[in-house]
Amino acid sequence: MKPRSFWAVAMLIFSICAAYAQGQFPKREFRGAWIQCVNGQFQGMPAEQMKRTLTGQLDNLKGAGINAVIFQVRAEADALYKSPFEPWSRYLTGVQGKAPSPAWDPLQFMVEECHKRDMEIHAWINPYRAKTKGTTALSPLHPYNAHPEWFVEYAGQLYFDPGLPESRKYICKIVRDIVSRYDVDAIHMDDYFYPYPNPGEEFPDDLSFAAYGRGFTDRGDWRRDNVNVLIKEIHETVRDTKPWVKFGVSPFGIYRNKKSSPNGSDTNGLQNYDDLYADVLLWVNNGWVDYNIPQIYWEIGHPAADYETLVRWWAKNAAARPLYIGQDVVRTVTKPDLMNPNQSQIPAKYSLQRSLPAVQGSCQWYAAAVVENKGNYRDMLANRYHKFPALWPASPFIDDKAPKKVRKVKAVWTEDGYILFWTAPKAKTVMDEAKHYVVYRFLRKEKVNLDDPSRIVAITHNEFCKLPYEDGKTKYRYVVTALDRLHNESKPVSKKVKL
Repeated sequence: MKPRSFWAVAMLIFSICAAYAQGQFPKREFRGAWIQCVNGQFQGMPAEQMKRTLTGQLDNLKGAGINAVIFQVRAEADALYKSPFEPWSRYLTGVQGKAPSPAWDPLQFMVEECHKRDMEIHAWINPYRAKTKGTTALSPLHPYNAHPEWFVEYAGQLYFDPGLPESRKYICKIVRDIVSRYDVDAIHMDDYFYPYPNPGEEFPDDLSFAAYGRGFTDRGDWRRDNVNVLIKEIHETVRDTKPWVKFGVSPFGIYRNKKSSPNGSDTNGLQNYDDLYADVLLWVNNGWVDYNIPQIYWEIGHPAADYETLVRWWAKNAAARPLYIGQDVVRTVTKPDLMNPNQSQIPAKYSLQRSLPAVQGSCQWYAAAVVENKGNYRDMLANRYHKFPALWPASPFIDDKAPKKVRKVKAVWTEDGYILFWTAPKAKTVMDEAKHYVVYRFLRKEKVNLDDPSRIVAITHNEFCKLPYEDGKTKYRYVVTALDRLHNESKPVSKKVKL
């Protein structure tokens, strides 16, 4: 084949691939996974074994294209980190208050290991829950022992009373401590606000309503306002401590049913607004959260809570802040596609998600189910839905200023091979600093299109990238950009290389 004909065919193939990549794969997408402790997977596990388990999970998730990990560090006013205020968790050592031996800090370990793999780390806390049913004894260091008046018992569990200003002040203190001492990318809360209703039992907040009713006559409105105030104050605490750290929530999948409100979804189930007193739309629309991951754990076709109905409802109503979808791995792979019973619902769910511009990603419940490749879920992510890398969604409502360009891009032969090096851009503030770099590769005559994720060869915190040298006869153009802490992308700098 003549050289000119070869290049024409090559360019045609590349353009077709690029069009396919841009149509099927977003360049920016949140690809998260929850790693929980409350299932006891780490309880009593020796430190070195837990480290191996966590790094094994992270390596597996990284290979599946996951770019963010939500790690549970506070399940019941306890800690999977070295807290000056709360006891070590029984979900870590088996006994609440018992320090790990040898000493180590799981949150600090996860911060380092996630960032080493260019993954975000979100510290997941449960705000109000203070004792689960399985906890038989509280540590002397547990906040209940210092301030029992802050707590109420409900459904066999212990909770901070959301109606007390002291509860909110204390929870914000915990958040400030985590954000100030750990290089986390976000603080995260799941669906536990006021507890799930226990039939026949009233939540015991008569005293706090009488003392701190603030003029409310409706108990439900007052409870919602209590949670609203906490969410607003946590958001302010996070932003005041480190302005680049995000605050996100993962609420129950139904906001309201249509029978409760004309704006509700065509569903029939428990409701955030009415049953958990979580007014998620208010938080989104007021900018009190930086992302939202509703837990839409049902299947397409569920009679009471249809997945498609709910995804479309959230996409229509909650786009004022980044919206990601909480996916149930096991249910997705065990429920058949309505149109093709021979396959699971993975294709239908991802097709729907990526057809809606308001949906900017998803989060997998739970990480171990992905790692175990239940129903080939991990293989489908790695080989199809996460085939190409993705940058994290930006947060322009926090900061939209891109870092400066990288400097001194050059290719150098080393004892480790042919390496592309660059120098970090200059920065005046922490917010302007480059934290990651994106490396793209194009053929010599190919148009540089940074919106095409199939051209991304690396997203890295390093200031170098190893090149796949072959015979030195093919010309490529490498392009390097910088990302700041909130993933704003700099202008590109390119370098021509023969490989």
